[in-house]
Amino acid sequence: MRVVVVTESFLPTVNGVTTSVLRVLDHLAARGHEALIVAPAGRGHESYAGFPVHRVPSVAYRQFPVGLPNPQVASAIAAFGPDVVHVASPFLLGAQAISAATRLGVPSVAVFQTDVARYAAAAGLGATGASLAWRLVRRIHDQATLTLVPSSASRRDLEAAGVTRLATWGRGVDAVRYHPNRRHSPATAAFRATLARPDEVVVGYVGRLAAEKEVDRLAALRAVDGLRLVVVGGGPSLPALRRRLRHLDPVFTGPLHGDDLATAYAVLDVFVHTGTTETFGQTIQEAHASGVPVVAPAAGGPLDLVRHGVDGYLVDPRHDHSLRLAVRRLVGSPELRARFGEAGRRAVVGRTWQRLGDELIEHYDTARRAAVAPTPVALRRRPAAPGRSVSTSN
Repeated sequence: MRVVVVTESFLPTVNGVTTSVLRVLDHLAARGHEALIVAPAGRGHESYAGFPVHRVPSVAYRQFPVGLPNPQVASAIAAFGPDVVHVASPFLLGAQAISAATRLGVPSVAVFQTDVARYAAAAGLGATGASLAWRLVRRIHDQATLTLVPSSASRRDLEAAGVTRLATWGRGVDAVRYHPNRRHSPATAAFRATLARPDEVVVGYVGRLAAEKEVDRLAALRAVDGLRLVVVGGGPSLPALRRRLRHLDPVFTGPLHGDDLATAYAVLDVFVHTGTTETFGQTIQEAHASGVPVVAPAAGGPLDLVRHGVDGYLVDPRHDHSLRLAVRRLVGSPELRARFGEAGRRAVVGRTWQRLGDELIEHYDTARRAAVAPTPVALRRRPAAPGRSVSTSN
């Protein structure tokens, strides 16, 4: 199968969208498919997993390159001759790619990953801004052959907005890298010693530090005794968070990746997810895989990932005292932390990227069957790249 992957975010930018796209590309390569990546302009990374990267002009917004509509997008898709166009978190660039695919008679699969409507509300645009954002979301996704949603909450939101042709596709987790055994490694012990005293319970957040992540809600933990707060990540909200959380004397590690990130999870005794606009919550899965209990708002993606009273607590997203009480309960009970952590590990151990990748390819085939329009003569196939076999079916 030949797949054009159009993404609003790609290396060197690292975030949830980029990470899931990389795992998709890894899986396509492992299964012998061909791919072309279309992404905003960025330094380096002219290829990934053996697939070429086609860069398009972009502008910077809040430290992110935002791809701009450009005639190159349609030309690149047409020249590659794909069986399907995969569009990750479509906005400006993704919307153009879906339109181009429609004109070319190529099925498109749009992956809903960013709740732009709630982001608009959080940015102070109010109900009117959120309403306009949902209209934009509907306009974009109505053109796609199939839209994949990561959670039941996202599906309900899109259905309420009038988006049809929906299917659920979650995310995988590396349960080998993120493993409870890492807690007992010398590297973890050494890292923990730099963060907290032996008698302190390490409570942490992992993720981007931006307004929509609502990390400032951690200020509610000031009245919880015996904890050490650790914040892993970077972003534009870092200076404000240093001021807002200063009374907790937190440790800010900056962004961590790979084994360093896995070690950071292993250091934690309690993981706190703060955002109420998450469509999924990949860091929750990584914490669970690491054997760490989770506290998260009862909103959005976490509703599918956290089993209240089994592997964590879902708290009232409107009141920070609910967050504080849940964390205090876990800080005060090593037995509860151990039980929740074990249950969380069991819940995610089967959610591998290999399994999720195969599910994605099945969704591609569903979109191909649904696209009844014949491929235009103008859409000409190029031969497969030398040295790589091409699969034409799942």
